[in-house]
Amino acid sequence: MLPLIAPLLFVAGIALAEDLLLDRPYVTFDAAKQDAMTPEMAIDKLKAGNRRFVKGSMHNRDLSAQAQRTAAAGQYPFAVVLSCLDSRSAPEIIFDQGVGDLFVARVAGNVISDDMLGSFEFATKVAGSKVIVVMGHSACGAVMGACDGVELGHLTGLLAKITPAVEATPVAADAPRNASNAAFVEAVTEANTKLQVAEILRQSPILKALIDEGQIKVVPAMHNLSTGEVEFL
Repeated sequence: MLPLIAPLLFVAGIALAEDLLLDRPYVTFDAAKQDAMTPEMAIDKLKAGNRRFVKGSMHNRDLSAQAQRTAAAGQYPFAVVLSCLDSRSAPEIIFDQGVGDLFVARVAGNVISDDMLGSFEFATKVAGSKVIVVMGHSACGAVMGACDGVELGHLTGLLAKITPAVEATPVAADAPRNASNAAFVEAVTEANTKLQVAEILRQSPILKALIDEGQIKVVPAMHNLSTGEVEFL
């Protein structure tokens, strides 16, 4: 048993060192730090921030000072997050990021539109962000509405963008295909994040080119409202 202990401790030490590197004291991003970051590093930084959020060990930031600094020196966000409108799924909080760190786009059901795509193209091609995260969340009311075929003013058109995920999600023969089936809702929510990512690549040649060049990544993720944990899919 003893010969096995040293390698295990070595691996654990590397993992701890990586965590400490990612969780080092907060520094507001500038152009040099943003430029040096890779898409993989950006995802790892988001994961580290989410771990801090889940553990309740978030960075103690002077947000007012950060706002003043970024107003004077400019903003250099390292990531873009498209999330749902849900008040419990705020990216800056659940990823433990500060003023100027993230571009955040929010809409019920985290669905894309021409306006969203234009914003993402600006955030990456012009402003230098390294990753776009399309993040759904558990118990999503918009997904429930799409599962139930809800129609209400402008909401009808928005929910129609989730319908392809509803139709593509299988369910057991004896299980309902509506919001009463919690497992079905969760599966549709996950499918929707993946379909929205696919639509981003299909509809934006600019973003597709950046991906092909290795400059950015576009990834789906799921936020568990109960645990706070974000799973990258």
